[in-house]
Amino acid sequence: MKKQATYESPYVTADTVIFTIQDGALKVLLIERTNVPFKGSLALPGVFLLKNESAEKAALRALKTKAGLKVGFLEQLYTFDSRFRDPRGHTISITYFALVRENDLKIEQAKTLQSPEFYNVTKLPRLAFDHKDIIELALFRLRAKLEYTNVVYSLLPKYFVLSDLQKAYEIIFGKKIDKRNFRRKFLSLGLIRPTKQILRGARSRPAKLYEFRSRKPSALKKFF
Repeated sequence: MKKQATYESPYVTADTVIFTIQDGALKVLLIERTNVPFKGSLALPGVFLLKNESAEKAALRALKTKAGLKVGFLEQLYTFDSRFRDPRGHTISITYFALVRENDLKIEQAKTLQSPEFYNVTKLPRLAFDHKDIIELALFRLRAKLEYTNVVYSLLPKYFVLSDLQKAYEIIFGKKIDKRNFRRKFLSLGLIRPTKQILRGARSRPAKLYEFRSRKPSALKKFF
């Protein structure tokens, strides 16, 4: 008699990586876990999916209830399904990531918050589960997206100077970029346009302010 196959129903969670540029560094949102396993450890905000709940809605719920944060757009990153990633049993994590401008970060206080705080991606503390691996993949994806999409607009104010734009790229890639080459290549993409406004500073020369032609996700016609 043929042996019948045994099917497993693993747990499913949604975990989210939120990046922002703060104090001249790329930072990621972490919370402090209040339950075992890894109680007291830092982790990405995440929750188990409820019955009939989509992974994206679960991710948004985790951000709201555990970090007090609302975001308008999440992009699915990857599905982590190692049997050994969670000591409670086989747990599949559907992960997401998003970019949020620092001035748009408004954490709403609630009793369910788990000490949300932003940490420098280059100086991460020890994290629960495989969340360090998730952040590293999200950073890899972000760097790749800068080369073929306009995603950097999510981290910049509506009006900005070219030096701010270049600084965002340098922070994300973790290296200096030649000023002349950067400006020539970026301006050739047709993503931004000059405005009639000028930024005047006490210690620097007046600089022309630019804006993105579109502040919606789109692919580039050629690689940056």
